[in-house]
Amino acid sequence: MINSAEFTDRLQKVIDFYGETASSFAEKIGVQRSSISHILSGRNKPSLDFVMKVLHAYPEVELYWLMNGKGNFPSKQKISESPNSNLPKASANAKLPIGVSNSHSNTDSEIDKIVIFYKDGTFKSYTP
Repeated sequence: MINSAEFTDRLQKVIDFYGETASSFAEKIGVQRSSISHILSGRNKPSLDFVMKVLHAYPEVELYWLMNGKGNFPSKQKISESPNSNLPKASANAKLPIGVSNSHSNTDSEIDKIVIFYKDGTFKSYTP
């Protein structure tokens, strides 16, 4: 279960870290200003949609840190520094897990996001 008071402290830390106001933060993640105000005041608890919007707008924020304080903020790996430096090199003949295909015919496509899921339930998201 999420501790609302501690969540609001972590959310405020994110807002302060990026030098945002509550209004600019709300605009950046795509929610109403009142949503931020209600969460920061403890009146409302954050929805899953709200949390996902924060993670999408600020990829340096780790899910487990935001939700329950475990992990680091900002994450040790800055995505903007070198998005591909920690990714394994793949060859054209690399074996893919069952259900995954590398038959992508459009060579002009760009990668939007890469997500790596770990067995312990954690994940890392890389955005170019």
